[in-house]
Amino acid sequence: MSNTIDNSYLNSLKWQQEATPTAKDNNQALTQEDFFSLLSQQLSMQDPFKPVDNDQMISQMSSFATVDGINSLNDEIKNMNTVMNSSQALEASSLVGQKVLIPSDKAVSDGASPITGVISTPAGAQNMTMKVKDGAGQIVRTFEVPVGNGGNVDFSWDGKNADGDALPEGTYSFTAEALVGGKTDTLPVFTYGHVSSVTLGGANYDTVLNLRGVGGVKLSDVLAVAEGS
Repeated sequence: MSNTIDNSYLNSLKWQQEATPTAKDNNQALTQEDFFSLLSQQLSMQDPFKPVDNDQMISQMSSFATVDGINSLNDEIKNMNTVMNSSQALEASSLVGQKVLIPSDKAVSDGASPITGVISTPAGAQNMTMKVKDGAGQIVRTFEVPVGNGGNVDFSWDGKNADGDALPEGTYSFTAEALVGGKTDTLPVFTYGHVSSVTLGGANYDTVLNLRGVGGVKLSDVLAVAEGS
């Protein structure tokens, strides 16, 4: 008789399990108990003049142990993903009502609250100004922003034009310019948005923050969080 487990015998055993599933285990897969049962059958039916080679038997046991270990590892990874998704959902839910900084130079004005954001400025920048444009692309306000020592510089716009008149609700864009090395450069602008709700993600899709008047933004794209007003 062959010194390795016969495939036809193994397939027959698996077919019997599929045909007569038990209430205890209906996953239709060979378990460690099944493997050692097959190994015992092999040892009991071996040719006494040609006993099973020890190296061959150890190799079979090692192969099964490896497969069993990989399956256990996959289960652990799935459990870890579940925990991470739950943690992310809890984190995202806590942002409702807060302001988040996003990589966008556009923001929505409600006609009452100021719009705030951040300008990324290089070292040595001077004479920085901010231009505010309405939805039609018309400049409605220009004002200076103190540069400070460079880096991330906060800015705030009160929603009014140069005459002090409140502008209507809507989407406005912001362009920051500064004198850098003797030349006028356009600098990156990031704005804050108000989180109104959260669309929870899963294993195959991202958690999305729904910003008032802006739409959905991935949680992974959020740069900073500030207290809502």
